Amino acid sequence: MNNMPIILPNTATAEAPPVLMGYQQRWIADTSPLKVEEKSRRTGLTWGEASDDVLIAASSAAAGGMNVYYIAYNQDMTIEYIQACAMWARAFNHAAGEIEEGFWDGDEEDKHIKTYTIRFPASGFRIVALSSRPSNLRGRQGVIVIDEAAFHEKLGELLKAALAMLIWGGKVRVISTHNGVENPFNELVQDIRAGKRKGSVHRVTFKEAIADGLYRRVCMRLGKEWTAEDEAAWMTDVYAFYGSGAEEELDCVPANSGGAWLSRALIEARMFDAPVLRWKPPADNFVLWPEEMRTAEMRDWLDTHVRPLLEKLDPKLASGFGEDFGRSGDLTVIAPFQVESNLVRRFPFLVELANCPFDQQREALFYIGDRLPRFRSGKLDSRGNGQYLAEKAMQRWGSQRIECVMLSQAWYRDNTAPLKSAFEDGTILLPRSADVVDDLRAFQVVKGIPMIPDKRTQGDDGQQRHGDSGVAILLAYAASRADDAPIEYTAAPAKSSRWDGSSDDDMAGHMKAGW
Repeated sequence: MNNMPIILPNTATAEAPPVLMGYQQRWIADTSPLKVEEKSRRTGLTWGEASDDVLIAASSAAAGGMNVYYIAYNQDMTIEYIQACAMWARAFNHAAGEIEEGFWDGDEEDKHIKTYTIRFPASGFRIVALSSRPSNLRGRQGVIVIDEAAFHEKLGELLKAALAMLIWGGKVRVISTHNGVENPFNELVQDIRAGKRKGSVHRVTFKEAIADGLYRRVCMRLGKEWTAEDEAAWMTDVYAFYGSGAEEELDCVPANSGGAWLSRALIEARMFDAPVLRWKPPADNFVLWPEEMRTAEMRDWLDTHVRPLLEKLDPKLASGFGEDFGRSGDLTVIAPFQVESNLVRRFPFLVELANCPFDQQREALFYIGDRLPRFRSGKLDSRGNGQYLAEKAMQRWGSQRIECVMLSQAWYRDNTAPLKSAFEDGTILLPRSADVVDDLRAFQVVKGIPMIPDKRTQGDDGQQRHGDSGVAILLAYAASRADDAPIEYTAAPAKSSRWDGSSDDDMAGHMKAGW
């Protein structure tokens, strides 16, 4: 076999920062069997991955060492990676052979695929880097690194072969820039986020990489002084270079990922006959009524309309709620749910409060939450004035059960995929309502993330709406996936003797069971 010289980059610097930037460190620190990184171009993820791969291949089997197979979609990437591995081997002072050139020894159709190998004599393991796609990875064991996965011609087949390694303790790392919303790479990302597939997802955009020190590293490499002005100009230039493709190439937004998030047919297929209860103030000056009158008015409505529905709930099932807050314009919507034995999330009813004073919103929420059987968790919109009600809920039921959610792009990105998966899998049931359909249809995919745009609609009753029940349902579904809260109890004092004259009625500490 021909040998290639090991090429080391010039890393000399006066004051060297940590070798790996924060996002590279977080990627390497994740030891999940399957992990995926959606990334911007030229952020150095492959370079960081090479450092981890060298440590794995140079370690003994007892220390977790194994072979590493790196698969790129072109030869230039393959050579760049294997040279990075050679540099890391020398930096870590691990004895390694020279880079060997060869050909893949898999199926006949892959005999032409060129490989580059570094062997580690002390461990007996090796790093094998190759371009294109070997059709047969089965029967091999180790770490599989698939780089720029979205650009492999048959990624689906490659993933099937790679994931077989997980059975015997192997690991799979999938790294890529996006290449369209319907690409198997994006589908893998969404499946993991939705909980359909076990694994972890990392994400680093170009701007996030810069915030983590990317441009400072460029300056260090070029031997120039860093300034904030130069950094801003450099970032502007890079975005200008990519033009209309910047969202996908730099911001991790798959192309053609816009428009409505859920179809009307899909939403309506998950609906059943259940009520949507609506409350409005009985008078325009209701907020000025004496407190006892306002409280009595709300309590009468709750006893008449809500209590019968709460009494019909299955006492054996875990319950919770989501709440989207509104005051004088948008609605407040409370969305209680129960988790059935087959893991279907059933929403037995929704409550919509229009122009409802803060005190009466609190009374309605407490009335419902206190009567939910086996109450497990709730998530509330805590933006703006919603923070008041969310905070009151947390004080009443504890931070183990209640989360005050500051709705953001990142939160929507992480929590919309599981809800859409529930619609697709038929594991959610909602009250049949045209307004609820419209609220869920209000979600629009903006830069790859389903969100509610700043646009109001009008409901069947003439009330202004802003996707209110859709947000409440999203928060409720996220609450239904939360970890169980610990059981709270007060321990009974121990008796010194069974003959001490105490009776069972004297024992203190009644258990306060709950989820």
